[in-house]
Amino acid sequence: MGEIREELFKMQDKKYRDFQIKLIPTVNPDNIIGIRTPELRKYAKELIKNNKHFSFLEDLPHKYFDENQLHAFIISELKCFDECISYVNKFLPYIDNWATCDQMSPKVFSKHHNELLEQIRVWIRSNKTYTIRFAVGMLMQHYLGDYFKEEYLKLVSDIKSDEYYVKMMVAWYFATALSKQYDFAISYIENEKLDVWTHNKTIQKAIESYRITLEQKEYLRSLKQ
Repeated sequence: MGEIREELFKMQDKKYRDFQIKLIPTVNPDNIIGIRTPELRKYAKELIKNNKHFSFLEDLPHKYFDENQLHAFIISELKCFDECISYVNKFLPYIDNWATCDQMSPKVFSKHHNELLEQIRVWIRSNKTYTIRFAVGMLMQHYLGDYFKEEYLKLVSDIKSDEYYVKMMVAWYFATALSKQYDFAISYIENEKLDVWTHNKTIQKAIESYRITLEQKEYLRSLKQ
């Protein structure tokens, strides 16, 4: 583990660290090394190639934000679904920021929609902010296209949380749903099924989307609370 941490500090970019500190307020600035994402992704693949990643994945909790990022990128590269899910479930309770949560996106998930959905239904009922956020993110990424079902919209709208990073993800989800499944998602705005803040944030983000027509944007503006 000391060897990996030593390598991470060799990649440090202090100016980038200062930039990251402003973006990730939930993380102690002293725990941010400051490593650019492409370098971390490359290092994750290198560790997997040399079979040095397993001991790192077991070494929780990590001290540094960048170690959590590396952890997320390693998990994202795992090719066995069951193994990947096991490591995701071990790691989710330790995620403490939106960046690590959102950048963990296992490629293998795209081949296991039925099994993944079972996990999402468990994660979305969690009492942990970033576990819920991850669940909604996975629904947004994998189930707003060919695998979409209207019931998934209700699954997200039923979330009750005052956590900013949960509410923001719910708004992001519904804004994306409006761009991909407008005829189904619009009823959740028309019937005010989201709390006022999330409702208005959804409309704001949807209006910013190039995939929403001008007519739809005008109508959405009329639905602001």
